[in-house]
Amino acid sequence: MTRPRPTAFVLLLAPCLLAGCGTLPGAGTDAVAPDTIAVGHVQGNGAQSPLLGQTVTIEGVVSQRAGSAGGWFVQDTGDGDEATSDAILVADSQTAAPIQPGDRVRVRGVVVEQAIGRASRTALEQTQIQKLGRGTLKAFAVADALPDWERLEGMTLRVDAPLLLADSGDLGKHGRVLASVGERLWQSTERAEPGSDAQRAVVADNARRQLWLEANDGTAAWPDGLAQARNGSRLDGVSGVLDQAQSGYRLQLDAMPTLHAAARPQPPQVPGDFRIAALNLENLFNGDGHGGGFPTPRGARTSAELTAQLAKHVATINGLDADIVALMELENDGYGRDSSIATLVDALNAQGGTWRFVDAGQGPGDNAIRVGLIYRSDRVRTQGRPATMEGGPFGPHSRAPMAQAFVPLKDGRVDGSTFVVVPNHFKSKGCSGAEGADRDQGDGAACWNATRTLSARVLASFLLANPTGYGRALTLLVGDFNAYARESPLRTLEDDGWRDAFAVAGVASPYSYVYDGQLGRLDHALLSPALAQRLRGAAEWHSNADEPDSAGYRAGGAGPWRSSDHDPLLLGFDLRGR
Repeated sequence: MTRPRPTAFVLLLAPCLLAGCGTLPGAGTDAVAPDTIAVGHVQGNGAQSPLLGQTVTIEGVVSQRAGSAGGWFVQDTGDGDEATSDAILVADSQTAAPIQPGDRVRVRGVVVEQAIGRASRTALEQTQIQKLGRGTLKAFAVADALPDWERLEGMTLRVDAPLLLADSGDLGKHGRVLASVGERLWQSTERAEPGSDAQRAVVADNARRQLWLEANDGTAAWPDGLAQARNGSRLDGVSGVLDQAQSGYRLQLDAMPTLHAAARPQPPQVPGDFRIAALNLENLFNGDGHGGGFPTPRGARTSAELTAQLAKHVATINGLDADIVALMELENDGYGRDSSIATLVDALNAQGGTWRFVDAGQGPGDNAIRVGLIYRSDRVRTQGRPATMEGGPFGPHSRAPMAQAFVPLKDGRVDGSTFVVVPNHFKSKGCSGAEGADRDQGDGAACWNATRTLSARVLASFLLANPTGYGRALTLLVGDFNAYARESPLRTLEDDGWRDAFAVAGVASPYSYVYDGQLGRLDHALLSPALAQRLRGAAEWHSNADEPDSAGYRAGGAGPWRSSDHDPLLLGFDLRGR
């Protein structure tokens, strides 16, 4: 047995697992055979079994067929050592058919370590099996997370701790979901600086909390509605056998859990007299703008999918009720009547809106996707032309930012202070093409961190030069920075004086993105000091990141849900009447 990483649960140890507590009555024998040893002695408490390669005899009760591992699991009464597992895999597919859960067996076999990714599973092979009758076992009750799952390998567990759905993306393809014990999982660099002891502590905490749940050969079904459930939904009545898998520990279920689906949140409300939102559109491409040109390089594959995608974005933007919306992942196809940004504005105005878009003439940048700005012309007016930043890291990697000055309106007249909004979309974390300092440094920041950090420095210099002509006193940087809160791009901007809007507003544990079941913020709102004084509230609408793929436009989901893989942000300011 190996310990690939610190993981596990606090256990309420049952005094006995088998009827008889140390004997196996029935089938013509009441005593344990003289050469029988406890399973815990076979498992040991080290990286591998201390009896590797030896032939041993164990006795116990069959708990469950082993599914894809082949064979079945046997659990005994224990060896009195909480650091060792009291169950083992009997890897014998030829004799598995006549063996059933609840059978008491005596097994003689060779101790092996089966490779499972970077870990291994202790098992018995080349076995001789004797059925001794029937028996019962009691599951260990799991009350909370502990640092070591390895000592429970192969054992039957009952999870009494809160078990939360972290990610259901593998349900349709692999028949499993990722869950977390006690609380949700967090991206380590959202909570701590990359490479720090604190960051590694978050990684360790995630490892001890996460658990794959997998139906075992059809013996345990999934509850209705699980494929449509939001992340954070609760699962009760979870029990099964703990086993190794390449992706981590898994619980092979022996009964159907009970699902308590998390409710969908209402659109957020923020105080203030002016609202600004930000939304990643997840590749809004509109074909040729006339219902043809599909499939597009990204986004909708058909005209019908585009219609559904637009309906979700319209529902999201209307729900936010913002005066200005900063956009990311918009097709970079100009500003004509057939452009994607014009198509979005037309869809919004079809319901009586007064939306317009900022026209930069071209781009910004020559990336396939770009940033953009739309605004309600009866509530706000543009001031001057937009300023864009291209060159350096912007263009080949990070998308070019765009700065636009605005002033609030009331009854068609200026009513407030001029301010500047700058949408951003930095280089993603994917490793394709990364070289040198942009390669994954193993500190939690993934690839292209050096380019994102350079993008932050260049962006700060760009704004210092007053590109709009209206100063930077009241300026908002907003968008998808593809960096979590404690990574160097965000710290670089904070060191330059920019303030995290969610910290200023006192929002606890914000998140806008879920990846591998872990929460974090790739989407940020940074304020100049003077604008931070005007902030009255900040919120995320968790309408997307926690939703399953089945809620999206490709699967026919209705409403604003899963309009993107990022949650939209909403900020409230006092900007009028000054």
